[in-house]
Amino acid sequence: MAQPNIVLINCDDLGYGDLGVYGSTINKTPALDKMAAEGVRFTDFYVASGVCSPSRGALLTGCYPQRIGFGEFDGFRVLFPGDAIGLNPDETTIAGALKDVGYSTKIIGKWHCGDQKEFLPTNHGFDSYYGLPYSNDMGRQVEDPTIDDHDRLEALRSRPPLPLIRDAEVIQEQPDLRALTERYTEEAVKFIRGNKENPFFLYFAHMYVHLPLYASENLVNASENGDYGACVAGVDWVAEVLFDELKRQGLDENTLVIFTSDNGSRMQDQGGSNGALRGRKGQTWDGGQRVPCIMRWPGKIPAGEVRSELTSTIDFFGTIANLTGAQLPEDRTTDSVDISPLMFANEPTTSPRSEFFYYDGNNLEAVRDDQWKLHVRKEDEEVNELYDLRADIGETNNVYDQNPDVVARLTGLIEACQRDLGDQVNGIQGNDVRPHGRVENPDTLTHYDPEHPYIYAEYDKAERG
Repeated sequence: MAQPNIVLINCDDLGYGDLGVYGSTINKTPALDKMAAEGVRFTDFYVASGVCSPSRGALLTGCYPQRIGFGEFDGFRVLFPGDAIGLNPDETTIAGALKDVGYSTKIIGKWHCGDQKEFLPTNHGFDSYYGLPYSNDMGRQVEDPTIDDHDRLEALRSRPPLPLIRDAEVIQEQPDLRALTERYTEEAVKFIRGNKENPFFLYFAHMYVHLPLYASENLVNASENGDYGACVAGVDWVAEVLFDELKRQGLDENTLVIFTSDNGSRMQDQGGSNGALRGRKGQTWDGGQRVPCIMRWPGKIPAGEVRSELTSTIDFFGTIANLTGAQLPEDRTTDSVDISPLMFANEPTTSPRSEFFYYDGNNLEAVRDDQWKLHVRKEDEEVNELYDLRADIGETNNVYDQNPDVVARLTGLIEACQRDLGDQVNGIQGNDVRPHGRVENPDTLTHYDPEHPYIYAEYDKAERG
């Protein structure tokens, strides 16, 4: 079998209930609904963190964020412009492993694994890069009148212009965000056309649906869910364009397309939905880390299957490596397992992933197996909570006292994970963790000159998140 092309679409803050096929009645997503009808949809699929940078680092390396020094960043939960920290260049990414076996590799969109030159995608296995190095709310925006913290206001006022990057060079400052997804899509189509004779890996990392919400006028006018619904429709439109292009180039039946999100929605009061899940982005309730995942590969993945087995973005690396002949690194520990048996199955089967750990930063808060989820901590508070996720998806009925054997077994998993990956709040250093990258004298990719503010077009929305 020829090496398959891999297209990985990763949304930003898209919630579990934001797609039609996952229960939304207000967002129109015909292309993604069709993708699920033609492929497999996962219902119990998790990201390794409830926020951006750790989640993305885990996806790319097949490791829990804590293993690669990505649990937190000098006390912050995500990376910011000009931070000295980034994904260690010694780490092997999916892109690097695929490049080693002959793939062309490209990332389009949000990176958020460090903006120093040493940490950019072209130093992590990607042949080329076109996109924003971090979130779209990290540029220059109009002032938010609800912020009364002086230090935070000063930091926001001095924030540098948002950079659009090609490879390692800034090609535009403060790009028009209403048109950026269309530009990303044009770039993706060019990449597919230019690599139709050799295997390729395309990582399309959406700006949508992270705040601020900017969508083209036609999508806003057609939306029944305001700007949020328009951005979800933009995600769906991109999928439709990519599927059409793969078919046009005769690549459809040799391309695995994966669709997912980096964490749950924080926008339940502004159009977003985590469905029946409890919690939101940034939390270790399932609403923060359980996300949509759809895979499509005509002729290989059975159409219309729904998988409820435990799976994670951490498993992309091991799965893709198995399908392409690439190799997971052998000189270090990874956490990725091959979930391709679930992709190709016509009936329920056992997941290669037997448990999943939930961290907030470097603090271990919960563990899940196939059925049960044990919470031992929530932010600053120790808790004793056990939920049967097969019967109680919303984590509403605490059955801790009724199931001492389950609690004891899962507590053993927690203790083993603490020894392996660490648990900061309990003063435990992991036995098998590696450092993030760090540079001396970091600098931002762009610079704000207060003497010449007129050259910077501030974005007209104060939304951040």
